[in-house]
Amino acid sequence: MEKKIAILATHGFEESELASPKEAMEKEGFKVEIVSLEKGKIKSWDKDNWGKEYEVNKTLDEVSAKDYNALVLPGGVINPDKLRREESALIFVRDFFKQSKPVGAICHASWTLISADVVEGRTMTSFNSIKKDLENAGALWVDKEVVVDEALVTSRNPDDLPAFNAKVIEEIKEGKHDLQHA
Repeated sequence: MEKKIAILATHGFEESELASPKEAMEKEGFKVEIVSLEKGKIKSWDKDNWGKEYEVNKTLDEVSAKDYNALVLPGGVINPDKLRREESALIFVRDFFKQSKPVGAICHASWTLISADVVEGRTMTSFNSIKKDLENAGALWVDKEVVVDEALVTSRNPDDLPAFNAKVIEEIKEGKHDLQHA
């Protein structure tokens, strides 16, 4: 059965944190769709300036977590800050946890998870500047290139992408996790 993966992003996502996992998952034969708040293209952030634009495959009002086997959240600073203020994005994220499906979040993407109320009791990592945000939301923060807590995969920054991609793919292949919770 073909695995279908959603990458949830909007303007200001860190380009490598979308492009690298997308490419790695497609090499595995997974169908990967970019889901966003609006149709058209979303503009990436490439280290210290605006980067390429990426075509949105579906908008949040066209999809449901039940349509996908897993969710990947790229970071950047602008992207998760916009997503965490959109109730439709938070519902979409929360539903992956309710359905025990793998979720991957890198860098600042955990801001969205915090706002979706799915981090309490989890062992996670992230970009170091949001360590306190995660701890205040009830997560146990550790400084490792990749952390897996049930079906939740987190990493710190673009340097961790090889480890992040490998673990996300491993979790997708394993499928649903009964202990994944919202």
